[in-house]
Amino acid sequence: MDILVAKDIFPAGLHRVHELAAGSPVNCIAPFAPGAALPTAQIAGCQVLFADFPPQNLTEMKRLEWLQLGSAGYEQLRGCPLREMGVRVTTGSGVNDIPIAEWCVNMMLMFERDVPGLLENQRQCLWDRSSKFQSELWGRRAGILGYGNIGRQVARLCRCLGLEVWAMGRRPIGRRPNRFVVPGTGDPDGTLPQRTFLVEQMDDFLPHLDYLVLSVPLTPETRDLLSERELRLMRPRAFLLNPSRGSLVNEAALLRALREKWIAGAALDAHYQYPLPPEHPLWAMPNVILTPHISGSTASRHYLARLWELFAGNLERYLQGQPLMNELSAGDLAGGVQR
Repeated sequence: MDILVAKDIFPAGLHRVHELAAGSPVNCIAPFAPGAALPTAQIAGCQVLFADFPPQNLTEMKRLEWLQLGSAGYEQLRGCPLREMGVRVTTGSGVNDIPIAEWCVNMMLMFERDVPGLLENQRQCLWDRSSKFQSELWGRRAGILGYGNIGRQVARLCRCLGLEVWAMGRRPIGRRPNRFVVPGTGDPDGTLPQRTFLVEQMDDFLPHLDYLVLSVPLTPETRDLLSERELRLMRPRAFLLNPSRGSLVNEAALLRALREKWIAGAALDAHYQYPLPPEHPLWAMPNVILTPHISGSTASRHYLARLWELFAGNLERYLQGQPLMNELSAGDLAGGVQR
């Protein structure tokens, strides 16, 4: 068995992989960019690949059996013949649940106390003790659209802060087997939400929320999941938080909703263009908080340790013929979707 690693090295994780490989080659190369081709001699015998992308010359990897992605998203696989080649694919889902959930709660706190307004007052040396700066999250209602790994950790933090949690999914919410989860996090049994909904129940879900968190994959079905109709269903005092993918929300409808105050504001970590150009109107909107796609915190001191823990755990399962964590279905691979 040949293992090819094209990720930044975490020494303890690499040591564990060598132990599991039991003398089989473990070849480490620098992470490569999308569309890069790798030398045939380097990849011809590879059975296991740990990387963010397949190489451009993927079809030369005749022996490849399993690809472990470093990312939770997998839109980069669109058009790759992995399913036709019989390659199993697992994602990095679960590695970034904690920082993304913390980002969501941080944005709620920023909006609830109008921290942007406080900072502007500080710059202008204004002493203003208005009630809008003295609110609290306790008793607010957070709706989580997409109850996967990230949504479940958001629910855990929200419940700790006294928010009521509603959750919506494509199928009934319950236990999710064979997922990578940091111990003590998330909602393994799907029991934290006080109410649950299916996606078809938007009319019963959206009008009653104070905060809406998007935590769903971007697929052909979820593109523009929120458009004018859905945004108009939300309360004028509600806030939208999107750490997932920009195109889940129709761009024109979002801009109009923010300008015309259909909703109170939005915190956006995922965008329509990368980087967001300086002339984009979102930059200047006072009811918007923009962050440059950093909610997942891949520069966190915990990121590599968790990612290599996932890879080593999956490698052990692979060698023992057990189900892999975060494995994509054939339908996922056919669609080339995200997260």
